[in-house]
Amino acid sequence: MAATQRLELRQRQSLVMTPQLQQAIKLLQLSNLELAAEVDRELEQNPLLDRDEGGNETLLETPSVDQQDDHVDPGSETAPADPDSLEQTTTEQLPASSDEPLDTDYENVYTNDASWEGPGSDAAFATRGGAPLDGDGDFSLDQRLSDTITLRQHLSDQLVIEVSDPTERAIGACFIDQLDDNGYLSCDLAELAVQLGCSIERLDAVLAVMQSFEPTGIFARSLAECLALQLQERDRYDPAMQALVENLDLLAKGEHAKLRKLCGIDQEDLVDMIAEIKTLDPRPALSFEGEVAQPVVPDVLMRPDRKGGWFVELNSDTLPRVLVNSGYFAQISVHARSKKEREYLNERLQSANWLVKALHQRATTILKVSTEIVRQQDAFFRKGVEHMKPLTLRDIATEIEMHESTVSRVTSNKYIATPFGTYELKYFFTTAISGADGTAHSAEAVRHRIKLLIDGESSKQILSDDTIVDLLHKDGVDIARRTVAKYREAMRIPSSVQRRRAKSALTSQA
Repeated sequence: MAATQRLELRQRQSLVMTPQLQQAIKLLQLSNLELAAEVDRELEQNPLLDRDEGGNETLLETPSVDQQDDHVDPGSETAPADPDSLEQTTTEQLPASSDEPLDTDYENVYTNDASWEGPGSDAAFATRGGAPLDGDGDFSLDQRLSDTITLRQHLSDQLVIEVSDPTERAIGACFIDQLDDNGYLSCDLAELAVQLGCSIERLDAVLAVMQSFEPTGIFARSLAECLALQLQERDRYDPAMQALVENLDLLAKGEHAKLRKLCGIDQEDLVDMIAEIKTLDPRPALSFEGEVAQPVVPDVLMRPDRKGGWFVELNSDTLPRVLVNSGYFAQISVHARSKKEREYLNERLQSANWLVKALHQRATTILKVSTEIVRQQDAFFRKGVEHMKPLTLRDIATEIEMHESTVSRVTSNKYIATPFGTYELKYFFTTAISGADGTAHSAEAVRHRIKLLIDGESSKQILSDDTIVDLLHKDGVDIARRTVAKYREAMRIPSSVQRRRAKSALTSQA
């Protein structure tokens, strides 16, 4: 066949990753702390961006998830003129991600409605443990922790006092660098001696001095040595206690008969010694914080409305307050003489507009996803974790007409404050476990049922994994024994044999 030339016209679709799209995707997956840092960098680099400290403050919100008739009609005379309020929660009425509500004068400023006390109050900014993140009114968390002495500084101060030889101080500083998060010495002394070019005997001598530092148990090389150091300080490290510390594996297994034989004591003495072991600190370094703990600040706030529904809104404290200074652009563009200067100003103006628009789209998308999650998990918020609905990223993406990857980015490192605690958005996505009647059960709800069953067992009737499977089958949950074991181990619940030994030991102590 002879080769010929011809012209063809073909039409196809393709996704082009423009700079605007790349920036929007990047901002969408950032946490509120990372977003604040990113905006700060943009403010430093772009002279046309300003941080707004006040002005026309608006708020993205959904007045209710369930009670749609509780809203003001947008077409009525009393309807608010806020273009960023979401008056309904159906996908038809939520703004599309492709909307362009911004121009160069747009002020992307959001604030809280302080007229209510709900999930946005101090008590709501608590983790699932229920404790407020910052209960004192006089000083903030950062102010209280700013003067905290770090473990490294505390140990270095003691090193200067206790060790005078410069070489030994250098060895001690190396030991401090080798500590792990628990306060244990993680290096091998023989290898360290070769690296430092000194004898292992000298390392042992310096280590013996530093093991007397506060907190007691620091610089131990194992759990047994850490406990031994603390017992030695209390003058309680007798031969019987030494035998107990050296056989902690038997203690963990609950083999008290072997321990009594090794220690040469009776059951009453063993119970007393175990009680004393429990008063020791197995991780002495945790009493010092190397970094200031960052509190969890929710991105979304949720509270009940007047008619029994849910009110979902964005947390204004996590939204950057930036605007494009079009007046400054108009002022300096007049004096731009060269083509390069004009191109630079236009590029900075375009970049500033992209950023403001991307921030608004990020806020809108987070609100849409959060609102749909609250709607889907309504039973969880009303009745508890046992009624959590199996939910996947695809379920949310289908309802709000977005891609799964977008929902995944939105729910990563984002938190919602509810009247029942603060949760990560990812928490509400659980796999489905089939039921005997054809219904699906959330994996989180099944885990909660397993925990309740084990918590309610008596010392005379310990539930095995097979027994738990039978009980769940009676409740309509079709689950395998290995799945029960996997969930139990994930919750760090011991096996039935270990629980039986532990409860038998408690009964004998009583």
